[in-house]
Amino acid sequence: MLDLAIIGGGPAGLTAGLYATRGGLKNVTMFEKGLPGGQITQSSEIENYPGQVDVVTGMELMDKWPSQCQKFGMKHDMSEVKKVTKDGEVFTLTLGNGETQEAKTVLIATGSVPKSAGIKGEAEFFGKGVSTCATCDGFFYKNKDVAVLGGGDTAVEEAIFLANICKTVYIIHRRDEFRASPHEVEKMKKFDNIVQVLNHTTEEIIGDNMGVTGVIVKDKDSSETKTLDVHGVFVFVGRDVLNQTLIQEDGSFLCDTNEAGEVIVNLKMETSVPGLFAAGDIRIDAPKQVVCAAGDGAVAGIGAIGYLQ
Repeated sequence: MLDLAIIGGGPAGLTAGLYATRGGLKNVTMFEKGLPGGQITQSSEIENYPGQVDVVTGMELMDKWPSQCQKFGMKHDMSEVKKVTKDGEVFTLTLGNGETQEAKTVLIATGSVPKSAGIKGEAEFFGKGVSTCATCDGFFYKNKDVAVLGGGDTAVEEAIFLANICKTVYIIHRRDEFRASPHEVEKMKKFDNIVQVLNHTTEEIIGDNMGVTGVIVKDKDSSETKTLDVHGVFVFVGRDVLNQTLIQEDGSFLCDTNEAGEVIVNLKMETSVPGLFAAGDIRIDAPKQVVCAAGDGAVAGIGAIGYLQ
């Protein structure tokens, strides 16, 4: 039986493994069917990780993390975890091959993925002007014009963030009012360089071999289209939380979640189920930054030690 089973091999899962094994747990396995490192490995440029002075790719940033964690005894199992259940004090992981693995504690660190807007040109120019992370990529558009797609809290918050960097920020929303909290909307209105494009749909993201050059929007009332000349398009139309492992036979979740399916945790990354932890992008209020996910993982790893003691 495992002392700690970690599901997910991103910054949160890896750091949890490091702290748990270095802290004395002898039987820790991280279940990650793919290459460890998480979503950040897909980023082309990282320059905001503490202590990382040179600009590196996400793959370069995460390159040594797995070997560092395994140095203290964490094992990497490439099996896919399909489901987690608990009976008494014991958790059971059902693996993709039908086998099972028991564990005393479990960390869910499967993360989330940005939803696609499904717009023509979105996939073609992803990483070439289309982004889902203003904090990661906003600086590359300093003093340039960009567009933000979405009307929720994340879209408005990221538009405000970009307004401090970019020349003009067009925020495009298909409805005539934002879904974001009134407080955030009022904050946004104070920025003269944020242009609200309400009641418009985004028809297409256009560009050339150098990247994005504009976005075509259509007025829902008049059906008239126009092109906004922008160098970057930031898509914030929601996220899909990867919480499938927590779904039980009756369709309920093993632990408490919010309406979006994000796992509810306290400051110790503890869920409503004793011995079950959640860290990184799958938890509520996650900042969705590598450094924050790593911090979550450290807290969860230490918490697993404390729980077993």
